[in-house]
Amino acid sequence: MAEGSSLTAIPIVLVHGGFVDGSGWESVYQILKQDGYSVAIVQHPTISLADDVAATTRIVHAQSGPVLLVGHSYGGVVITEAGNDPQVAGLVYIAAFAPDKGESVSTLIKDPPPGAPVPPILPPQDGYLSLDKGKFPTAFAADVDEDKAAFMADSQVPWGVEALSGTISEPAWKTKPSWYQVADADLAISPPAQRFMAARAKATVVEVKGGHLAFMTNPQATATLIETAAKAAKR
Repeated sequence: MAEGSSLTAIPIVLVHGGFVDGSGWESVYQILKQDGYSVAIVQHPTISLADDVAATTRIVHAQSGPVLLVGHSYGGVVITEAGNDPQVAGLVYIAAFAPDKGESVSTLIKDPPPGAPVPPILPPQDGYLSLDKGKFPTAFAADVDEDKAAFMADSQVPWGVEALSGTISEPAWKTKPSWYQVADADLAISPPAQRFMAARAKATVVEVKGGHLAFMTNPQATATLIETAAKAAKR
C-alpha cells in the first residue's frame, strides 16, 4: 500500500456506463486497491435512470463515511443524480455525460454539431438499444485489444430507452467538487462536448490520449486522477 490507507482513505464507488457492466473497471480497481483504497463497483442494470440511481445509492450507503463517486459515460448521469446524497463528498467524470437540471442523455445527444462523431446506436428493440457490432470496436472500443473489443461487442448489455430519457432533478456538481477526465480521441462522446460539460460543472479537468474506453487502456492515468480527487474530497 503506497497512497491511501484503508483506515484513512475515502471509499471510492465506481459506476459503469451503457452497453457494458462493471467489469471494465478491473484494472483501475486493482491500482486503487494496491494503493490502499477501499473500492466498490456498482452493477446497475441500465434499464432506467431511477433504478440505476437507486442501485448506486445502495452501494454508497454500504460504505463507511463520505465516499467519492466515479462515473464513466452514462455513469456520469447516474452520479450527477446520485451524488446529491449527503454521503457523497465528490464526483469524478471519466469521458462521461455531466447533465444539468432537466437534461438527459437523449437531450445531450439530440443535435450533434456538424462533423461530430455519432455512436452507431441501432433502432430500439422492445425498449432497449444496442450498438452495431461491426462498428463497436472503432466507435466505442478504440485502442482496446481486437479480441477484447470483439468480445465486448458480443457481450454488450442492452441499454434501456428509459435510462437515456431519465432527466436530472438537481445536478450534484453544483454543490459537490468535481473532476473530469477528457478522452481526446473519443468517438462516442465528442471531446468538445466533454470539455463543455466539464467547464459548466467547474470541474478540475485532465486530458488523456485515447478513445471512449481510455480508462481501460490507460488505467494508471484514470486511477491517478481518482486518487487526486479522493485526497481533495477527504479534506
